[in-house]
Amino acid sequence: MTPGRERGLTALLCAAGAGLALLAAGREWARVQASGAITPYAERLTGHDLGGAGAALGWAGLAGLAALFATRGRVRAAVGALLAVFGAGIVYASATSVQRAHVLAAAEEKSSLLKFGAQPVLSVNLWWMASVTGGVLLVVAGLVTLVRGTRWPGMSSRYERDASRSGTAAPPAPDDPAALWKSLDRGEDPTASGVPDPSAPPSGARDGA
Repeated sequence: MTPGRERGLTALLCAAGAGLALLAAGREWARVQASGAITPYAERLTGHDLGGAGAALGWAGLAGLAALFATRGRVRAAVGALLAVFGAGIVYASATSVQRAHVLAAAEEKSSLLKFGAQPVLSVNLWWMASVTGGVLLVVAGLVTLVRGTRWPGMSSRYERDASRSGTAAPPAPDDPAALWKSLDRGEDPTASGVPDPSAPPSGARDGA
């Protein structure tokens, strides 16, 4: 597998992990019911209700995805380490947010009726596992970037290769006075490449002098 393709697959892993965490954060993770309360109580809690850490880390993962292409070398390896930390944080936040004590505390914050209920019933679905899966994918993408990222090409490597092959810049066009003046400012002689000097008088004026 070429380094460029390896970078692309890792970027897909990063995007999938961060996107899955963000998607799951907006879904219902748990439901609390208390039929024995003064007023029957039922509360649906999303990932955002149970804590916004997973979603925040998901956005950070998307920012790290852009950095995969904008950086290189050791800086890119550091980005990989951060992505792995973001993914681990998503896994931890998702797993702890569905603990019974945490869910009941979040439900009580949304409504005080739960405090008067007897034996609230708690049910948790599998959306929190989707968030955990997204975190795992982000960890894998980060570790691959940390280990292999220094070998991947940069965003502008193709243009740098083209410039290195040419060796020298192309001479300015004869009909581009601005480019000619810039070459004079750099101390270059435009007449050395066969381009007439714009500051020189016309040949007819020299002959008639």
